Amino acid sequence: MKPLYTNRCSDVSFRHVRSHFPICTSMKRKHTVVIADDHTLFREGLRALLSAHEDLEIVGEAENGHEAVRSVEKHQPDILIVDLSMPKMGGLDAIRELKARHPGTRILVLTIHATEEFILEALDAGASGYLLKDATHDELILAIRSVLREKRYLSPDISAKVIEGYIDGRKAVKSRSVWDSLTLRERQILKLIAEGRKNKEIADILFISGKTVAKHRANLMDKLDLHSASALTAYAMERGLISR
Repeated sequence: MKPLYTNRCSDVSFRHVRSHFPICTSMKRKHTVVIADDHTLFREGLRALLSAHEDLEIVGEAENGHEAVRSVEKHQPDILIVDLSMPKMGGLDAIRELKARHPGTRILVLTIHATEEFILEALDAGASGYLLKDATHDELILAIRSVLREKRYLSPDISAKVIEGYIDGRKAVKSRSVWDSLTLRERQILKLIAEGRKNKEIADILFISGKTVAKHRANLMDKLDLHSASALTAYAMERGLISR
């Protein structure tokens, strides 16, 4: 007599089910990951670390914000792990652009910046988690899995800073400053100036004219009362736009 039905997971037919339960290997769904950080050695280390987990698959890497945006568009990952200080386009700008265009991708910030201002800007931009680079392996995995479950994750030190801000009655923790008066485009150009790029190169990167770059540069110098490229670079370092 032919078996009524054969389970794809084994050779055991339903007529034998009472005495032989089919053994089926459970295939976990892999969560896809893109890593964005301008340090190659750090990316390689992070890739090796995460690849040890069967449910995580690294599908792309990026060394600046532009590459991060392109990689997310290409791979449509479940999560982007991103640093804030990167050349050409920083992490904050990349987060804003990606949340507008690819809201389904969860974003975890992994950075050295521990100040309230960076934390709030990242969360306002759309990040779901914020973790410092001195975190342990276990905390990193906990953060990734929390964000993948559509929960927010802040490392303990970061949570403490945010809570302190609320206790002090400062729900908008970041104070109003000259920095807040800069437009997004001015911040982008400030970063590129600090990277040593000339007006023509900045214009090519941002797809704007050289005259527009010159105008933004003049506005920056006027608003910040800084009148040389070296002074603008020092200010950009203070703001964490580029590494010291």
